[in-house]
Amino acid sequence: MNTILDLFDIQGNIMKNYADFGFFKARYLFFTIKKISSGRTFVRKLLPYITDAAPWTDGAGNPANGLPPKATTNVSFTYNGLKRLGVPVQTLQGFPEEFIMGVKGRRSILGDNEASDPMHWDPVWHKEIHIFVSIDAKETESLENRYNEIIGFLQNHEIKDGVELLDGHRGDNGTFTSYQDVSVLYDENGRPTSKEHFGYSDGISNPFFKGMTDEMGELLGGGKKSNVGDNGYGDPKLASTWEPLETGEFILGHKDEAQEYPVAPIPPLIGRNGSFLVYRKLHENVGKFNDFLNKTSKKVGIDKELLAAKLVGRWRNGVPITSYPNKEDADRIADLRQQALVNMNTATTLSENQKARKALKEITKEFIAFDYNKDIQGGRCPVGAHTRRANPRGSLEFGNNKVFDTPSALDNRRRLIRRGLPYGKAQTSDSNDGNHGTVVMTIQASIKRQFEFVQQQWINYGNDFKLGNDKDPLLGNHSEIEGKGDGRMVLESNGKEGTPPCFLQDLPRFIVTRGSEYFFIPSVTALRMIADGMVDPT
Repeated sequence: MNTILDLFDIQGNIMKNYADFGFFKARYLFFTIKKISSGRTFVRKLLPYITDAAPWTDGAGNPANGLPPKATTNVSFTYNGLKRLGVPVQTLQGFPEEFIMGVKGRRSILGDNEASDPMHWDPVWHKEIHIFVSIDAKETESLENRYNEIIGFLQNHEIKDGVELLDGHRGDNGTFTSYQDVSVLYDENGRPTSKEHFGYSDGISNPFFKGMTDEMGELLGGGKKSNVGDNGYGDPKLASTWEPLETGEFILGHKDEAQEYPVAPIPPLIGRNGSFLVYRKLHENVGKFNDFLNKTSKKVGIDKELLAAKLVGRWRNGVPITSYPNKEDADRIADLRQQALVNMNTATTLSENQKARKALKEITKEFIAFDYNKDIQGGRCPVGAHTRRANPRGSLEFGNNKVFDTPSALDNRRRLIRRGLPYGKAQTSDSNDGNHGTVVMTIQASIKRQFEFVQQQWINYGNDFKLGNDKDPLLGNHSEIEGKGDGRMVLESNGKEGTPPCFLQDLPRFIVTRGSEYFFIPSVTALRMIADGMVDPT
């Protein structure tokens, strides 16, 4: 039975990756509430600007429910923010423990130590944050206009001096700003790319769950694998079919993969159609990464780009190495996808756009509709590669998944919606200091079961992958003593192709946390209840 969601009640950033629609720039604002009445008035002022999840196009790419806005706006709250807005104690106590504690209270679980310790974070994270407002836009002018509108609310006589925009975001050249700007990176010709500062295509695959429309994601590769037949969702030509994940893995008030309702506060309306957001500002040590690739590739006798692909699990163009172990083949597939993108963006008629969109959708399957069934031992994509650890795609069963109706049962409950964009610019290939990295946001129904589990058990520990204490090569919190890292990684042998195993060592900490917090994304209904002080848990 199809799941029908009230998309007008769900905030748009849960269901849509705005960058896929050409919203290439964003600005993140954090506020503190000094007076409950001012805070509620501020939320009330934001309500008409909130972007919901209603589709902007139909299945054929035609406009639906109006054209996309010039700028989107979404809002979420910390536990202390809800408390400051006067949400009743009984409701507050219904939130999960990890959300109540916040990121700093969970830092030992997350591995935020040494260079990533909160004491080193941007100054804004040392203040009490209550409200997070995100603005995404296609043009800088639209971004500035929406920003100025929201900041203008602070001059309202009911809000003035009762709500404050917090400053302290690290900027360029040692400066600090009152907001966090992020943007896609552009190539030398000024064209937008999907790259991050290490040079990899990012944000390629996201979960697909019941209630999503075609414009919101891809079922193949985004859903879950199944051995029980087509069920109206999968492609019978595939060895096993793809089905959408249960909605409750990502949105409260709906059943999850265990056929249970995720933990949510009371009354039910305050949680239903809401979700939890984890915000992570991650600094990328570009110089350390490039230096490691250069030195290690020579030391172990592996091509530099092949080593880069082995670390991450994808070639830098985003093509999965498990499907395309040969770089020339991977480049060919990537070129086809790039041409499909160009064709779609330069189409002059609706029929041309639809044709190009269909071609893009078809070629994108090569990037996301894969698993590790033919690469269980990691000869092509190492078992410890970053993308394999973040989304094992059923490989944790190590070839025994035929006994499960759902081959990916061990990892379906750890899936994460990924949002966010890069920030800053690495001035040179050996840049470490400075202001460049990626703001990563994950959206999930359970911070503990999804984000925290992945961060603790799969990123900073390797036992589920039979790798002992080995950490994720890219995101792992490797310790450094006198400039030397203690990270390790095994590149498994591919006996068929005659390649011996390779043991990498001395991996440094490539990525450092510079800020983080947990937020609750309410539904539009819940936002109105919070703004009007109408949350009644009895």
